Amino acid sequence: MKKIYVIGAGPAGLTAAYELLKQSKEYEVTVLEESGDMGGISKTVNYKGNRMDMGGHRFFSKVPEVNEWWNNMLPLQGSPTYDDIVLNREMTLTPGGPDPEKTDRVMLRRHRVSRIYFNRKFFDYPISFKFETFKNMGLAATFQSGFSYLAAVIHKRKENSLEDLYINRFGKKLYSMFFEYYTENLWGRHPSDIAPDWGAQRMKGLSILAIIKDVFGKMLPGKKNRKVETSLIEEFSYPKLGPGQLWDVTAQEIRKLGGTILTNSRVTNLHKDENNRITSLTYETNGEKITVDGDIFISSMPVKDLVAGMNDVPKTPAEIAAGLPYRDYMTVGLLLPKLNLKNKTKIRTINNIVPDCWVYVQDRSVQLGRFQIYNNWSPYMIKDLEHTVWIGLEYFVSEGDKYWTMSDKDFTEFAVQEIVSMGLIDSPDEVMDSHVERVKKAYPAYFDTYKDIDTLVDYLKSIDNLYCVGRNGQHRYNNIDHSMMTSFETVKNIVNGIQNKDNIWSVNTEQEYHEAGK
Repeated sequence: MKKIYVIGAGPAGLTAAYELLKQSKEYEVTVLEESGDMGGISKTVNYKGNRMDMGGHRFFSKVPEVNEWWNNMLPLQGSPTYDDIVLNREMTLTPGGPDPEKTDRVMLRRHRVSRIYFNRKFFDYPISFKFETFKNMGLAATFQSGFSYLAAVIHKRKENSLEDLYINRFGKKLYSMFFEYYTENLWGRHPSDIAPDWGAQRMKGLSILAIIKDVFGKMLPGKKNRKVETSLIEEFSYPKLGPGQLWDVTAQEIRKLGGTILTNSRVTNLHKDENNRITSLTYETNGEKITVDGDIFISSMPVKDLVAGMNDVPKTPAEIAAGLPYRDYMTVGLLLPKLNLKNKTKIRTINNIVPDCWVYVQDRSVQLGRFQIYNNWSPYMIKDLEHTVWIGLEYFVSEGDKYWTMSDKDFTEFAVQEIVSMGLIDSPDEVMDSHVERVKKAYPAYFDTYKDIDTLVDYLKSIDNLYCVGRNGQHRYNNIDHSMMTSFETVKNIVNGIQNKDNIWSVNTEQEYHEAGK
């Protein structure tokens, strides 16, 4: 049997391990995970019965294979209604649904609400053409935005930076209001210093024109079958107990198929022979270094760390990998009796809290980037749904900076003061409990040596028994489905003996979102 080592138990790593074991009995598969959790940045943290989603994960894909995969692990279940939740915390399953003993293993169907909080007012995201939008912007800003967009349509910029991309799609006024500060806060760099690739991947076809098309598309017959840009979706699936539940279930299935998952096992080195093939790897666990031989190696670990731990890497790709930048992430979970934000929408919610899953913060007076309202992702994320609001305050930081090195107590106090200043709560005394989480290398960034990444990719492709998958494995800001697809392609190549890896690296590089049959 061929020995295959998969580095990392995030979406890409676990997908690769599961697919290998499901498709062939010729492989001995071992997953090595640095932490004690499954799911990587898609894990769910359970703090005293209240669950935290690291970053907010909507399960939506236009790829049938991905949707089928998710539904196989966690069957889709219609969302419990408002009355169901109030009267009965346990969801009643439909006849013919999942095994009653596995009632937690389901996906809920959720309504997507994500808005921008700017000048203590809510704006739809993506920006809509509702009366409330223009009212909140004011007459002068509305006219400035309109003329600014027309100017951008007439005089297109050459897209050398993320700033150019935003201005071309939305105009300079809307860019300055809703994109410039948030992007700089997210990456720690001004958009003019960031390559446009990130915006092209994350926003795909989103623009003012796309929003206009979507508005009119809803008015036409057959609107349910219309093409919708990914950022404009109105519904998505979500695991009942948070995204980590999907990966915990996947890990269980991997073990059932005979796979091995070793947690708290950090890979430090990959050893190449004179033929540029990897022969073994070394990992640390419980203070001990262990070296194991293998035939095939699948890596979802950060490219920077992967290359740094390899021997005999040529100077140029080594320097490119060493210079790749990342953005790290911190979140503070706060348990509150209420939020001051009023629900002025038509969406009915428990205790009439605002219906948002997450809110983008554009207030330049605070460092806060987003906040999640976990009650709205799934009612089962909250221990006391009827009497508490469980939120996550999200900060984009760099490992070792002044925020990262704060104690949990000091960082929580800092974050609480920010939401008091924003008017979300009246006093720090309202906080009933809190919990801080830190995530390293959460976001691969598109500046510094990233401009030369094609050279690095060519080198990694040249190592014939090494496959790089997932967000950090390819230094590409992928969604979950794209990360999984890199693993689908990898397994296809391994099982069929395909040497060329272009199909693996081409996932999520096109301008259009993956369509059915792709």
